[in-house]
Amino acid sequence: MSSQLPIALAVTFALIFSPNISTARAQQKSLTFDQKQVVDTVSTIFTAARADDVAKFDSVIASDFYIFDGGARFNGDSIMAFIKAQHAAGKHYEWNVTEPDVHISGNTAWIAYINKGSISDASGTVNQNWLESAFLEKQAGTWKIVFMHSTRVPMGTQENKSK
Repeated sequence: MSSQLPIALAVTFALIFSPNISTARAQQKSLTFDQKQVVDTVSTIFTAARADDVAKFDSVIASDFYIFDGGARFNGDSIMAFIKAQHAAGKHYEWNVTEPDVHISGNTAWIAYINKGSISDASGTVNQNWLESAFLEKQAGTWKIVFMHSTRVPMGTQENKSK
């Protein structure tokens, strides 16, 4: 009977996790190659911002990029300076592109998504969602972000957990 236990556990795990894996694969398969590139481009801006990597950030934005965030307009340099200042003050942000809705027309694209993440500092971590959108343009075969907009979802309308 003890030799059947590992098999039973493997089957149980497969049954528990296979619907999630299938759903994730179905969502990934529903995106075209260009749509996935758009999602990856937006994800890259967050990876760069988390690491204060200005060169990587600049590699995915257009020269005339700007963002509306927190009631203000920022260009690439000013948003990265703001994020670096937040990091220096002890804040850490986690950002994730979820539920992307990507539309492409020729060399232009727009994406709307829910940015599910968190804000951490010395007092703990607070889960935070933002409703965001971006407009991209394909330049020399590469998607570049021209414009972004971010609206923080009020805490009363989302799950909030402190650690």
